Amino acid sequence: MKSSHRSRRLRRHYGRMHKTGGLNLVSLMDIFTILVFFLMVNSSDVKVMQNSTDVPLPVSTAEQQAVENLTVQVSGRSILLQGREVARLDGIETGDIHISGLSEELAYRRERLQEIPEQGLPITIMAARDTDYRLLRRIMQTCVDQQFRQVRLAVEPEVRNG
Repeated sequence: MKSSHRSRRLRRHYGRMHKTGGLNLVSLMDIFTILVFFLMVNSSDVKVMQNSTDVPLPVSTAEQQAVENLTVQVSGRSILLQGREVARLDGIETGDIHISGLSEELAYRRERLQEIPEQGLPITIMAARDTDYRLLRRIMQTCVDQQFRQVRLAVEPEVRNG
């Protein structure tokens, strides 16, 4: 039996119209490429340090941006390293040169590193304006003795009018 010209044409048309559709990934890949590029470019501009409202930082006129690194924070009656309490102020003896809990945590973090630069490791100390200098000196001495010799003090930028 011979099929007519019209029936062949209908079968061809039906076959073209009912093919399984493929997923066009080109436009989706373009969108993700743009998104990744956007995130890479904009993520390096933000320098955010963990700060809490109970630590009023001193004011500075320095123009240099803050660098993200390990942070020691004196908050209330505690000393925190990266937000985790490592020592209590009431547990520090008057004659102590070092702060034992802070020293142990810094030693642990230093040992996990493959290489220590000649100038030492960076660390930022965040303490309130009215923090006792002797306590601040003990914290800095503890950091320096554990090879964290690039000590920075966190400050608020001075607000300039005009």
